[in-house]
Amino acid sequence: MLKWFSSIFKSKSEILSETDIMKKFLVVGLGNIGAKYENTRHNIGFKVLDELSKSQEFTFEDAKLGAIASFKFKGKSILCLKPATYMNLSGKAVRYWMEKENIPLENVLIITDDINLSFGTIRLKTKGSDGGHNGLKDIQNTLQTATYNRFRFGVGADFGKGRQVDFVLGEWNGDEMQQMPERLKKATALILSFIFAGVKNTMNQFNGR
Repeated sequence: MLKWFSSIFKSKSEILSETDIMKKFLVVGLGNIGAKYENTRHNIGFKVLDELSKSQEFTFEDAKLGAIASFKFKGKSILCLKPATYMNLSGKAVRYWMEKENIPLENVLIITDDINLSFGTIRLKTKGSDGGHNGLKDIQNTLQTATYNRFRFGVGADFGKGRQVDFVLGEWNGDEMQQMPERLKKATALILSFIFAGVKNTMNQFNGR
């Protein structure tokens, strides 16, 4: 009876049932909630996770500080998160779910847009500056470290002086939308490689492609 009660209590307090923390992963797609942001460049993190949900057949549900979903892949347990805190407060949601699910920092992957990369270019890094990105800046300040895995998806920099905000909060153009399916497929492959093959192998295989 006690064992049964403990299992019920744990299932309510934790999403992932895995007991080995090194087999637990948190994949976070950065973005802003709301229909007006859905197809903007700044929301590529949400878009990548939506593509991952199709390929791995899972669905998101609203939870504390964001929408979450979980799935298993080759013996690993993965929690996916789309923060509902808006971009500038992303760190709060990341820290909450890391602590709640007892997920180590090295098993966290943050997906973000990057104006310093041409459209569709993907790059995985284990550390670095926030690059002026407010979501990454808040995560760094909240976690008190710049050493965490970040998956940068290039959105380009086709904007004039002082127009950066309008650009990243603008919607994809026709050419970008045409290329998007192939780029999203590559992005989901990177995530699955990160989970199964590790960060170094994934960097060697995918960076700049």
